Amino acid sequence: MVNSLKNLFSGKSKGIGIELAPDHISVAQLRKQGQGFKLVTLATTPVPEGLFHEGQITDAAGMAELLQSLLAEHKLKVKRVATAVAGGRDTVTRIIPIPAELNDQELREMVLNQEAGLYLPFPREEADVDYQKLGLFVDEDGIEKFQVLLVATRKEITDSYVRTFQQAGLQIDVLEISSFSLIRTIREQLRQFSPQEAVAIVDIEFESTEISIAVDGVPQFSRTVPIGTYQIQSALSRAMNLPPSRSTELLQSMTIPVNTGDTVGGPGKMGGTNPGAAAMLRIIGELADELRRSIDFYLNQGDNLEVAQLLLAGPGGSIGQLDEFFTHRLSLPSSQIDPITALGLEVTQDVPQAQRPGLGVVLGLGLREAR
Repeated sequence: MVNSLKNLFSGKSKGIGIELAPDHISVAQLRKQGQGFKLVTLATTPVPEGLFHEGQITDAAGMAELLQSLLAEHKLKVKRVATAVAGGRDTVTRIIPIPAELNDQELREMVLNQEAGLYLPFPREEADVDYQKLGLFVDEDGIEKFQVLLVATRKEITDSYVRTFQQAGLQIDVLEISSFSLIRTIREQLRQFSPQEAVAIVDIEFESTEISIAVDGVPQFSRTVPIGTYQIQSALSRAMNLPPSRSTELLQSMTIPVNTGDTVGGPGKMGGTNPGAAAMLRIIGELADELRRSIDFYLNQGDNLEVAQLLLAGPGGSIGQLDEFFTHRLSLPSSQIDPITALGLEVTQDVPQAQRPGLGVVLGLGLREAR
């Protein structure tokens, strides 16, 4: 079987990281510099409506054309790329136990051809599957087993990515799940927590939010909810009698209230009482409820489980005081990620603070291709 989840856990090669999303294409080129990395190129372009919907590229030719134009504009003459599929109903990440006495070939056979079908919400023959063997543990019956991280996505999703990049004249070196890219970017930040402490990573993207609960950098639980910046922005625009927009600039200029007595405001003329407050808070409140359900579900899976912190990522992660809102609402320390600082990147261009939480995925992809 030709597996389109390419080199999911392999080493690095030379190229660039490219993130395809419903509302934007982002490109990051990193270069090794001493013990760290330098951000050589960071570029983005908006994606018009109709090219990408619900995690799937619906117009490969249109996306390929946009991608070619972005690379040409920034004089990027590369052929090899790392990219990522967004989490959602068409992707699966699960940790499964496998008997430790199996050799590598037996392990591969069991995971790909036996176990995978037990965990997929779609037929096994319609899936691309990969896996990574993790650490050993002894189960409650005293049997030594491996933890295996199973990753799968629908073939039609991975095929649409492969087709898009082929039409753009590019070769995919790495095709992974976006939450892995994000975790790679903030790995050093995650190492500050003990192996007993889980971290909830909340990636607020355009159409949805991916919630990943990770322990020691390995996702133990993943869930995608259909609430993203578009839903928040749409509620805000309707309440303020503004035309609908796919841009998140207005949203990122807002500061949401932490307490119910506050009003929503923003810098300069955006200050003071804002008619979008109730509408905006209703959607963000729904997201907070989904976060609580996800965290409670994880905590109920075993004894002595703990979620130590909430990390906010994605374009929606930069909404003013969102971290304080979640801290107050969920009684859980929350903070917005800054991938530039987390990676200690040397940068040659100014990267505004409001844009940084949304760079976690593309920079993680860029790391896979750093020279």
